[in-house]
Amino acid sequence: MTDYLDGNAAAGALSEVFAVDVTAAIARCDGCGQTGVFADTRLYLNAPGMVARCPGCDHVLLRVVTTPTETYVDLRGLTYLRLPTS
Repeated sequence: MTDYLDGNAAAGALSEVFAVDVTAAIARCDGCGQTGVFADTRLYLNAPGMVARCPGCDHVLLRVVTTPTETYVDLRGLTYLRLPTS
């Protein structure tokens, strides 16, 4: 049994930060260079926040932590997050 969900589970939390559906965005891992839709990431929720990891190398791609007054978004593990324009 796995202890993670796929990146689609991040849709609700990320919709509070981004005005577009991030799960459909193309993400590139800074660790191994793998490129794919964010929905294919491995999402861990058993932490103080949400952690998305690369399905190829397990590198941390994104962290989101929400406090009562702020939301912290750490994208250091991504080379880029390519969002479609309408």
